[in-house]
Amino acid sequence: MPKKGAKPATPPKSPAETRAIMKKLEKQHPNADTELHYSTPYELLVATILSAQCTDERVNMVTPELFRRYPDPQAFADAEEGEIAKAIFQTGFHNQKARSLRGAALAVLERHDGKVPRTTAQLVQLPGVGRKTAAVVSGNAFGRREGIAVDTHVGRLTRRLGLTTESDPEKVERDLMEIVPRPAWVEWSHLLIWHGRAVCNARAPRCPECVLLDLCPEGQIRVPRRRTRRTA
Repeated sequence: MPKKGAKPATPPKSPAETRAIMKKLEKQHPNADTELHYSTPYELLVATILSAQCTDERVNMVTPELFRRYPDPQAFADAEEGEIAKAIFQTGFHNQKARSLRGAALAVLERHDGKVPRTTAQLVQLPGVGRKTAAVVSGNAFGRREGIAVDTHVGRLTRRLGLTTESDPEKVERDLMEIVPRPAWVEWSHLLIWHGRAVCNARAPRCPECVLLDLCPEGQIRVPRRRTRRTA
């Protein structure tokens, strides 16, 4: 007997099941990719830091002028935090993000000769960079598969699909890394993010029209099977 209040066990999943999920999502969202606009690894690093608690759309509204004013790590390092905070005000948490951006710029200059490090192990050592940001930059800017970026969409869909019972992003990532084929780690995040925005949103998921309905335990609860009428 499980102890009272114990977390229910996650049903065992396999790479075959996650491949089936990906196949359906690839057909539904053939152009899934990061929606952050960038032209260099450093710009992607900055944009990803800004995307915390902010939509990609709003980040993309702010970054063109931001990158014009601060085109490289040296420009961010030379700026006052207050100046940066004003420039990124629309992204929210502007003081904290300004501190992270300037700190990351200084670290890139001092530890990496002004170049964004390629590995997640190095990226997470930069101020304001956690596992998600490191996975986004390492995967999208350098094509490395060293982690799975888990944002709110990825976490929500992963739980709804029964792939984890965890809520902590790093624990969700750990569960996913065991069942998502490594070559697909970057694409997995893109597909779930796009599907989370288009169909499986937080408050009112559109389960009846979801391509994953037959693979989603929560969706099958939300959309009971239709009863067949008995024929005379």
